Amino acid sequence: MRQIGWIAFAAASGLMSGSPAFAQEQVRTGEYLVTIMDCGGCHTPGALAGKPDMERPLAGSGIGFQIPGLGIFYPPNLTPDPATGLGKWSEADIIKAVRTGIRPDGRQLAPIMPYHSYSRLTDADAQALAGYLKSMKPVQNKIPGPAGPTEKPPAPYLAVVMPH
Repeated sequence: MRQIGWIAFAAASGLMSGSPAFAQEQVRTGEYLVTIMDCGGCHTPGALAGKPDMERPLAGSGIGFQIPGLGIFYPPNLTPDPATGLGKWSEADIIKAVRTGIRPDGRQLAPIMPYHSYSRLTDADAQALAGYLKSMKPVQNKIPGPAGPTEKPPAPYLAVVMPH
């Protein structure tokens, strides 16, 4: 009898997973995860200078991390803007990058990105996180790409030197 109850529960859950209420709950969970994972602490303009621009949350930072011997890495735009953000990335691309540090183009994310810790996200949490990022208002905000170890930050961008 328990098995029948479990099958009924699983079937009902599957039906509910396509519902608007489930989608809204997933977005709320994703927003919660973005908050507790402090994605905005690096990826929101001005946050690294103590003045986060909350009109453009997660739109990328013009302050990069300079890692000796590796170069300067700028926290990219995580909004779904197709030109300057994650708009062309699928949810699966986002999940792979967050969990493994590998972008859709094959590049490795900067070592400052804590993907080693985020690799332990449950499938449901990873899906909620990606769903939230895809649901955000797109913000066009071009952030410089990484600079090599001997390059200076492009003007007007800054870099914070990380210890060895």
